[in-house]
Amino acid sequence: MRLSTTPLAATLAAALLAGCAALHRLDNDVSAWSRWPADRRPASYAFERLPSQQAQPQAQQLLEDAARPAIEAAGFTPASDASRADVTIQVGARITATDRSPFDDPYWWGPGLHRPYVFARGGRVFWGPSWRYGWGPPVDTYGYEREIALLIRDRQTGQPLYEARATSDGFSPMAETALPAMFRAALHDFPGGSAQNPHRVTVDLRPAPA
Repeated sequence: MRLSTTPLAATLAAALLAGCAALHRLDNDVSAWSRWPADRRPASYAFERLPSQQAQPQAQQLLEDAARPAIEAAGFTPASDASRADVTIQVGARITATDRSPFDDPYWWGPGLHRPYVFARGGRVFWGPSWRYGWGPPVDTYGYEREIALLIRDRQTGQPLYEARATSDGFSPMAETALPAMFRAALHDFPGGSAQNPHRVTVDLRPAPA
């Protein structure tokens, strides 16, 4: 028996393949500004913590650990003595749960049917099955907005040399995988800034081959 593929089925299959690929990538909207001197090479660094960050040392340590691979991939090395570091680096982050999704309607289609959803946000279109089966109250479905910030200063003068922010969103916090990737996106333009802010930087979430 030969099966024929309808245009709709082909479209859905392509969307599913694109969705699988998207699981391995993170799209970030990045804004980066640079005053990094053209003849200056990355050297030693130390993290600098604001008073509010000093009040939560464990949380800040986790955030710095997430940023460290991207910072060192950019050419910096950790200073053995923070007071002698070439630059200081401040990092911050937030992950915010958004309101209930607009497709949570408990009276759509009727009992025993999964309702698909389609909605647009940030210039992108999301689609998929609902998280509800049959009649009854809707399940709360939330999205997450993520943002990280990074500031590099000359340690001796305090002059800001490089500033970057990155934002992304999705249906789960993904803190362990998203935050390191977002710091990589924030340093994508280093040591230069960007002529266009914000701009899209896509980062591969899969580990690099050994």
